[in-house]
Amino acid sequence: MKLRVFILLFIGIAFASGFYRASHLAPSAPFQFSPIAVTEQTAAHFETHFASSKLFIQVHAASAVELKDGRIRSYWFSGSREGARDVEIHSAIFDPLLSRWGDEHVVVTREQTQQSLHRYISKLGNPVAVRAADGSLRLFYVTVSLGGWAGSSITSMISTDDGTTWSTPKRLITSPFLNISTLIKGAPFLYQDGTLGLPVYHEFISKFAEILRLDQQGNVLDKQRLAAGGVGTLQPVLLMQDEQRARVLMRYDGIAPPYRAITVTTQNAGKNWSSPKKSTMRNSDAALTGLTLADGRLLAVSNDLERGREALSLMISSDVGETWQEVAKLEDQLAANQHADQKNYAENIATLIPQTDALMAEKLADAVESTERTTCSNGQCRYEFSYPYMIQTQRADVHVVYTWNRTFIKHVSFNLAWLEQQLNHANH
Repeated sequence: MKLRVFILLFIGIAFASGFYRASHLAPSAPFQFSPIAVTEQTAAHFETHFASSKLFIQVHAASAVELKDGRIRSYWFSGSREGARDVEIHSAIFDPLLSRWGDEHVVVTREQTQQSLHRYISKLGNPVAVRAADGSLRLFYVTVSLGGWAGSSITSMISTDDGTTWSTPKRLITSPFLNISTLIKGAPFLYQDGTLGLPVYHEFISKFAEILRLDQQGNVLDKQRLAAGGVGTLQPVLLMQDEQRARVLMRYDGIAPPYRAITVTTQNAGKNWSSPKKSTMRNSDAALTGLTLADGRLLAVSNDLERGREALSLMISSDVGETWQEVAKLEDQLAANQHADQKNYAENIATLIPQTDALMAEKLADAVESTERTTCSNGQCRYEFSYPYMIQTQRADVHVVYTWNRTFIKHVSFNLAWLEQQLNHANH
């Protein structure tokens, strides 16, 4: 009897809160659409680095943002393992003129977050940074008080000095009931009225994606579900076409093949969304990323596989996301994964690390051992290249950061001349 009353009360509160939101939505606004055009043609350029530098630690879920002086700052979480109590949010800065990353440092810890929020915090995850309409940086990250990721909420901080210092962490109120199960991974975006769009997702009971709209003070104005529960959509990424039109790509967490990224579109800046459907891009229940180029083509990075995360592909679409073509493999260890005993794995990793970053070659033995500790068990090892995050800078260069075997955050950068070069190779 008590359980029945609780369920009815839960349903009543959820219905009432949904009705309230539906009748108190903020006025719609066009997207802030500002594609970055190439100002001059340069020679093809492509380079790789490791953004993280600490060893014998696990890292995951990186994001990136361009600073006012043209440098790139990346954020990720770091600890003994995902979900551990010692996980912290870390950051480092890439200087494109020097072509190197600076030292990584701690941005915020679980204990600092707990003290600021005046509530128990068991773990942190998924930091995402964006430049707001007022020029400040906003950092959003996932916090969990009880249970797994399904019990999460989003915490935010503000920086007025490009990430040197941060305001006190503040918890977003995304639901009037319990305020749990809201996570972030995809890149935030702006509307023309200065409000902020936050692609989020839920994992409690059912898995589905939403767009939150925040005012300039960080308060949630409204939210829209992108796909009904049961489809299994996570980690949405919004790709604008203009001030009104956009396509969203989402990680597919369903069980029905074929395993493809789920997509929805809008023709009125998110006021309404199409029904979800499977795209032509394969998706192995893994995060993806994307952006829109100045000529309207869409660029994406994903594990273009139906199973596993042993390969990571750069993809392009010339028909606003209806079809996708692989431009290049950023990572490809599918063949090596068939023979991933620890000896072969260590030899391969010892080759891959200096190919990525010459500086890491100075401590190669430790870097290989660090990778083995993370990815090997009982003599068998695995490769994982996952959770990509992509931005385009004002110079029109493209930067991608992603998890490299849970041991490093890898950084890949290239210009549009390199992209066209790869496309020409792929088409001939």
